[in-house]
Amino acid sequence: MQINFKTISEPGLPGSKWQNLFFTHWEAYEKWLIENEKDVPTADLETSQLALKTYMPELWPTYERLCHLVDANALGAKFLTGYQPPFYVSGCSNAILEGDDFQLVRNYDHHPDLFEGVQILTRWNQKKVIATSDCLIGVLDGINEDGLVVSLTFGGRKITGQGFGIPFILRYILEFCSNVDEAVEALIRIPSHMAYNVSVADESGSYKTIRVAPGEKAVITNSAYTTNHQKKVDWPENARFNKTVERSLFLSHLLEEDGLSSEELVSAFLRKPLYNDLFKEGFGTLFTASYYPKSGRVELHWPNKKISQSFDDFQEREENIQLLQRRKRRPKNNQFAMPYKGHTAKIITYSTPLLDKATPKKPKEITKEFLKEVWSDTKS
Repeated sequence: MQINFKTISEPGLPGSKWQNLFFTHWEAYEKWLIENEKDVPTADLETSQLALKTYMPELWPTYERLCHLVDANALGAKFLTGYQPPFYVSGCSNAILEGDDFQLVRNYDHHPDLFEGVQILTRWNQKKVIATSDCLIGVLDGINEDGLVVSLTFGGRKITGQGFGIPFILRYILEFCSNVDEAVEALIRIPSHMAYNVSVADESGSYKTIRVAPGEKAVITNSAYTTNHQKKVDWPENARFNKTVERSLFLSHLLEEDGLSSEELVSAFLRKPLYNDLFKEGFGTLFTASYYPKSGRVELHWPNKKISQSFDDFQEREENIQLLQRRKRRPKNNQFAMPYKGHTAKIITYSTPLLDKATPKKPKEITKEFLKEVWSDTKS
């Protein structure tokens, strides 16, 4: 299985290259929207535009230009506001390495057919932005020229509400925020229509992880890692499928390793249990990104390829990326690898009352204190 991945440079107002991106993917998005509208009608165009003007007014001129570029119909114009998109689920893991090699590393886990496969350099609102595109205007992760980095992971909850798709909110943050404090303020103020964990970091070395959910107050934490649950597991079936607790435990221990380097952290994201290969089931690692806020650099990684970009040296290219399956079968439900003595694999047995109710008792390796650490509000 493979994906076609493109890097696009259009460092000015949206123009022909973004227009091309829209027409490449709009047919698929339009079909998705129409099918979902039959079952769960969303907000109308007037309501959606009013929400954009209310919560992200600075983005309105760009929005109008984008609609004009593609002569957007009512459905397209509504979609480009980012307000009340359909429910969708992805995976993802984020981790932040402190110190001289300060970086944010993330895996994006989703179905290959639902991935635009585009990294784009833009300058829509006075800030250059390098980001991985989603929903045509939104971003999955990215960095702006001030050194602010953002990245999302699904929050592992079924709830939906009135708000914007998180990729659209992240685009707004990269366009108009310069540091972590400003990004946090935006995430508190702008409602998200689903539950997400958002990691933000800036060139000063500051970072936060923010848990957002519709109808709830945003929770600001000092966690240096996040997977696909929030304070606790709300959706056990999804958690069991995507191994969110196992990946969280893995990252917790990995980041505590003495002398962990940026190269070792990236390498860990390209291996189990962080790297996932259930591509046909919609849970495969489509790329690994490592962002360096202090230098304005980003690297995209796959097991057999790497693309390096910066604001000073951004190259357009097109690559066919082979998506590798690490093994044919997943490990048993109660086993996973943990960092151990210099990052070698140690297989341990686990069980939690939320994920494996049939187990009569918990093995000694996992204690109540251990689980409390995994599901705590913050980790300093």
